[in-house]
Amino acid sequence: MTTQRPITVAIIGAGGRGRGFASLIQQAGYAGLGQVVGVAEPDDAYREQVREQCGLDAAMVFRSWQEFVAQPKRCDAVVISTMDRDHVGPTVACLEQGYHVLLEKPMATTLEDCRAIEAAQRRAGTVVAVCHSLRYHKKFARVKALIDAGRIGEIVTVDQLEQVAFWHQAHSFVRGNWGNAARSTFMLLAKSCHDIDYICDLVGRPCLRVSSFGSLRYFTAEHAPAGSTARCTDGCPVERECPYSAIRTYVEAERLDWWPACTVSAVHTKDAHLAAITTGPYGRCVFRCDNDVVDHQVVIMEFDGGVTTTFTMTAFTQGGDRKVRVHGTEGEIAMDAAAVTLRTFADTTVETIALGEEPGGHGGGDWRAVSAWLRAIVSGDRSLVLTDVQESLSSHAIVFAAERARREGRVVELAELAACP
Repeated sequence: MTTQRPITVAIIGAGGRGRGFASLIQQAGYAGLGQVVGVAEPDDAYREQVREQCGLDAAMVFRSWQEFVAQPKRCDAVVISTMDRDHVGPTVACLEQGYHVLLEKPMATTLEDCRAIEAAQRRAGTVVAVCHSLRYHKKFARVKALIDAGRIGEIVTVDQLEQVAFWHQAHSFVRGNWGNAARSTFMLLAKSCHDIDYICDLVGRPCLRVSSFGSLRYFTAEHAPAGSTARCTDGCPVERECPYSAIRTYVEAERLDWWPACTVSAVHTKDAHLAAITTGPYGRCVFRCDNDVVDHQVVIMEFDGGVTTTFTMTAFTQGGDRKVRVHGTEGEIAMDAAAVTLRTFADTTVETIALGEEPGGHGGGDWRAVSAWLRAIVSGDRSLVLTDVQESLSSHAIVFAAERARREGRVVELAELAACP
């Protein structure tokens, strides 16, 4: 279905994810779906990038989400891609003004705030999608389709592995914005809430109880190499051999305008990047930061009907892909970076489905999530949105329960969270 004009969208939070969403929406514009018409972002360089990229009118460029919502409704929809702790304020305010919303995961950093967003959506009645991109990734979607088609009978167990590559952990969860829970949130929520969401989608039953174990094992001062310095740029004698060298990662990268190197500076020259890591957070020794989030964690979940699942996140891996194994009463499915493999017990056949990777974030999942949201707004068909706030709230509750289980060293019943304010 088409509309006479594209859905007009403002980007609230123009960091890496926000600028990525802006690009995807502009791509959707070629099909007449979406057009970025506004931006709200406190960082001058990031705000200017979106203004130039999308050719925005000066009247639609704002320094904060508060400035944006202080105006009468200016467009059809917004993307909320601020820092995690700042999701609830702009999301609720924009819903109260009648905007459709694409909300970057996680919904919010407390269960109370997640519930506030869900309640605001029910009052507003607008189309809200939480960007759990794994559901839209074609390999993950194929696993789901095979299960729904009954190819392996009823699910008994699910095992999912998230490999956060060693350099990704160092960039985002040691030196970067998500390394310290007080400034952002805990690791499972920040990085892996859409993994838990995907497991819930596969099982399709209520989660009853959860346990979890994990810690900050390696990225601590006690593991700093002898003689290492506070910064990689301080003449550190082991910098050249260290796998976490900030100079190699951010200054000597093959492409300075590609992630993660592009994060350190809006200007992509070697001199600019070197200056940035000499004073900024990304030049710090990974063993001498203020990080406190876990670098490995396992979550064990029991669902209604006796289905059991595990999720493992680890930073100690070279690759960054995810792996899934689903065991059913009549067969099993394995998914990795190469293919989806189906084995059935009755005939012992092995079916290999090689889907390949697609361009774009999360194997094309980001593009599909944005496109589905825009098409849902245009058509009024909310079923195109695979994760609305109600379903996302349910999986977020499991994430909060798992973190409580990890911290308190016990099994947490999901019923406990129903009594939380």
